[in-house]
Amino acid sequence: MLTARENIRRVLRHERPEWIPVAGHVDPYNQPHKRGMDPALAEALREVRWSDESTVAFSRYLGLDIMDLYGPPLRVEQRRVEVTQARDGDELVTRWHTPAGELRQVQRFSESTGLWYTVEHMVKGPEDLPRLAEVFADQEVAIDHAGLEALRRRRELIGEDGILTAPLPGTPLGQMVRVHAGPEEIAYLWADARQELHHLFAVMERDHRRQFELAASLPEFDALVTMDDTSTTTLSPAMFEECCLEYTDRLAEITQAAGKFYFHHSCGLIRDLLPLYRQTKMDAVHGFTLPPLGDVTIAEGKRRLGPSVAIIAGVVQIFGDLSDRGQVAESVRQMFEQAAPGDNVMFWLAADPEKDMEQTAFVAGECLKWRGMYSSAEDYTCR
Repeated sequence: MLTARENIRRVLRHERPEWIPVAGHVDPYNQPHKRGMDPALAEALREVRWSDESTVAFSRYLGLDIMDLYGPPLRVEQRRVEVTQARDGDELVTRWHTPAGELRQVQRFSESTGLWYTVEHMVKGPEDLPRLAEVFADQEVAIDHAGLEALRRRRELIGEDGILTAPLPGTPLGQMVRVHAGPEEIAYLWADARQELHHLFAVMERDHRRQFELAASLPEFDALVTMDDTSTTTLSPAMFEECCLEYTDRLAEITQAAGKFYFHHSCGLIRDLLPLYRQTKMDAVHGFTLPPLGDVTIAEGKRRLGPSVAIIAGVVQIFGDLSDRGQVAESVRQMFEQAAPGDNVMFWLAADPEKDMEQTAFVAGECLKWRGMYSSAEDYTCR
């Protein structure tokens, strides 16, 4: 029998697995309700943080494969650009003092979620683009050698039960939409300052590729993950084609040259992006979102992506109504039927804060029921 790690790698090489992998996932946004939770698991998930061991504990408790996201030990520092921060109640104001002028960002803390949200972006108009370019041109990226031992411990903790993946900042366009400007401002900049945006992206790409090269050099990682994570509601296929199509290949080449897999995280409404993804060298679409949350099924996704790009699909049933258990079970079965024989599909079960562990375990159990049957039976084909 294959190890879980090798079984996942088999899918990513487009070979038939012994079972269709189903990996668990927990992060500060996605964690199960603690009602009725086993005390040991509740302690392990007491305070979920990015890159902690929560995903490993959650996955092992449910008997799932592990696909852990662990931030690479990289140190990103400004050399000359001064960065100052000031706290005012529940707001944090950050300023970047650049030779081209000042940038200002405001984030607000939410007591209900325990997370910070951006309420004022750095980029508010075309005049801010050269300032942001100064920030990225000034950055120095290096391996944080103090963090290497922690990375090695995480690799040892997972062992052969799954893979360890390194999440990295999104593509320059994706970063602008999600972090630095927001979708509304990007719409104006795309119409009024396209040339200036491309100049900024060229500067951002140099910094981004350096981070990829360093993360790819670390032998503990199986895969590197970057994103647009914006779907076609905020990033059109034409925008992706112009700014991200060739750049995605450069990221994939860096990753694959180091013997690792390149995942492109893109959740939401991505149906019309898939033909473009097919043209790239990416190994997998990570966060592939099925209906009713997304707009493309596994069967259609396989046709649109072709045989060279794998699908890492979210188990969307966990986010829906679980009152009709029979209907949910049949939905999971159909999902695995479309994934058969599993040579380019795996699943990702992220926890839902509105679902307790009994509900979560039910969905996970239905996935475990079908994951081997649809990968092993010769007569199971996608209808």
